[in-house]
Amino acid sequence: MTPLAIRHLTATSCIGHGLEPTLESLRAARSGLAPCAFETVTLDTCIGEVPGIDEVRLPAALRRFDCRNHRLAQLGLAADGFLDAVAACAGRWGRRRIGLFLGTSTSGMLETEVAYRQRDPKTGALPAALDYAGTHNPYSLAAFVRELLGLEGPAAAVSSACSSSAKVFGSARRMLAAGLIDAAVVGGVDSLCLTTLYGFHSLQLTSRGPCRPFDLERDGISIGEAAAFALIERAPESLDRDAILLLGVGESSDAYHMSSPHPEGRGARAAMLEALAAAGLPAQDIDYINLHGTGTASNDSAEASAVAAVFADCGRLVQASSTKGATGHTLGAAGALEAVICALSLRHGLLPGSPHTRHVAASLGFEYLLASRQRPIARAISNSFGFGGSNCALVLGRAQ
Repeated sequence: MTPLAIRHLTATSCIGHGLEPTLESLRAARSGLAPCAFETVTLDTCIGEVPGIDEVRLPAALRRFDCRNHRLAQLGLAADGFLDAVAACAGRWGRRRIGLFLGTSTSGMLETEVAYRQRDPKTGALPAALDYAGTHNPYSLAAFVRELLGLEGPAAAVSSACSSSAKVFGSARRMLAAGLIDAAVVGGVDSLCLTTLYGFHSLQLTSRGPCRPFDLERDGISIGEAAAFALIERAPESLDRDAILLLGVGESSDAYHMSSPHPEGRGARAAMLEALAAAGLPAQDIDYINLHGTGTASNDSAEASAVAAVFADCGRLVQASSTKGATGHTLGAAGALEAVICALSLRHGLLPGSPHTRHVAASLGFEYLLASRQRPIARAISNSFGFGGSNCALVLGRAQ
């Protein structure tokens, strides 16, 4: 594929509101996970909650979109000059030539959960104030952000579980390649709600303490929330030295099981191989892998098998880590958040460590980073794998 320029980035999660706090947390391998005190949840688990969401107020004209997910989206978009960057891009290309592609899995589910507590005791009817189309419907995120940014180009929401906001990079790439748009805002937003917390707990997948991806004693995930966005365009002939490029996108669907990955990681392997082929790169050119690494026994084992197979002939152990021990698993926002983390790693020569993970197997087939390291890197892969075998891998690189 033709490389695309990632012109602007922002990320908000439990480790920081904006790029600088996020970078500092990654350098220090600092975790934002804490015991769950969210809403009415009584589970013994840790979560990655973003502070300040409840204080966010949407513009009066957009009040019909009011829910936790859209307040988090607005909080995220307000950081790092992202709103100004989009406005300047619209000035260059026109508002109809900028696409919008966002991933989410929960959307505004919490709004509906609260509404169910307020049903009419006689009829069971939901309160009239519930605006499902403006809050809970997955497309409501794209509709809200499109109006907030004042864009008029194609817009879509992707909801493919935990690969949602990685796949939006592929959606934008295809629209740019077809000449339908000249730039795209991509990203993902997912917020905490009771359905995901109790749902993953019912599957016996939540960890009591902070999650420990790839640890020999890992016992499950820690759910988080995040908003992350990128502004991408076709790469010009001349680029700044610190420019970050999207070099390759790989997608696959192994459809092995509703919630478990193929034990040999076949879909994950296919996605990584396709991303490398799209980038025109051999595996040995990758300096760092941001692993999907949820902290569950089956997911980490399958991903380890996939990575070992793809990088078997490199002649060295590729360095890799999961940053979910810092941020928690932000579900539909994870792909975009971890793409931003990879971009920060490339720009600042940072190999992020893995908070809480202490003991890993000696035969993983790659070098798992427990502590953060400073070292220049040129290319990275970010892995995102969703329930049902919906997989995506992104290759990012520095302008050479």
